[in-house]
Amino acid sequence: MIKKAIEITPGIEPLYGTHDENLRLLEDGLHVTIDLKSEAIHVTGNEDSVARVERVFSDFESLRKSGVNLHNGELHGMLKMIVADPSATLKSLIDSGKQRSSGTKRLVQPRSINQRRYVEAIEQSDMVFGLGPAGTGKTYLAVAMAVSALLSKKVSRIILVRPAVEAGERLGFLPGSLQEKVDPYLRPLYDALYDLLDPPKVDKMLETNVIEVAPLAFMRGRTLNDAFIIMDEAQNTTTEQMKMFVTRLGNNSKAVITGDLTQTDLPNPKKSGLLEALHVLDGVEGIRFCHFEDTDVVRHHLVQRIVRAYDSYGRAQQELPLSMGEPVLTEPVISNGESKHVVKPQ
Repeated sequence: MIKKAIEITPGIEPLYGTHDENLRLLEDGLHVTIDLKSEAIHVTGNEDSVARVERVFSDFESLRKSGVNLHNGELHGMLKMIVADPSATLKSLIDSGKQRSSGTKRLVQPRSINQRRYVEAIEQSDMVFGLGPAGTGKTYLAVAMAVSALLSKKVSRIILVRPAVEAGERLGFLPGSLQEKVDPYLRPLYDALYDLLDPPKVDKMLETNVIEVAPLAFMRGRTLNDAFIIMDEAQNTTTEQMKMFVTRLGNNSKAVITGDLTQTDLPNPKKSGLLEALHVLDGVEGIRFCHFEDTDVVRHHLVQRIVRAYDSYGRAQQELPLSMGEPVLTEPVISNGESKHVVKPQ
């Protein structure tokens, strides 16, 4: 055990986090004790852990002086990765984020280990499935990686696809152009684009079809070359639609498929093309599956607790005996002139 004093420099306070939560994260994750004194920060622990804490402080100071100011959400996420991965440093994470973010308004930086694995899988594989609950960054990071690939000229276009389940076969009867018909279903993808790029630039790319948005049904028969293709809400695809989509991949193209199997809107969730793809494509070379958990939620901190509460409730309902679960629906049946009730299929 050693004890090291780290000098307090002006502007270092944001590193502490709200109510010192970042310091508590370093303490718990690296098994050290951090004491804030008026003249210095005293860190006690084994030599390696103390050195890692010292590196966090020195990197933060260096980045701050170079003009990199991290808000607490980004910083807390990066500190989680530093705690989990001894090879990770604030500087290395920022450097890799800058490479992915060249030309964009925001630093594209994973905030959890699973997000980091997801981003690395997209960089290394031609087809990646991102699965997990709402708010885990599946769609946003996919769009960010697509924009990065486009701006660095690795691909010549971005294609955004989403199944319009609510409209079904009535899509053709909705008023307006094709673009106006599918826009409500693709709003989350647009939101990510406008967050990453200046609106006039996005609008220009949409006008020239450098960025194309289309309902899944319009992908049939196409071969998508030199493109970064994203299908969002893939849990709402049928088996046939999923097979059709994954076989559209052309030369020099990359596909990312995102979805949440707990939010399937199909009449029969067990027939989800995404669910079947998990089994059919498992082990196929060149395809990666990345799974997210409630701890990866990067929206308001309350969302993480909401996701966890729903998961716990769902598990509890499955474990309850029938008599203690949800009320059993019954329906009347006339037999031999008598009215009887039978259990209605759930």
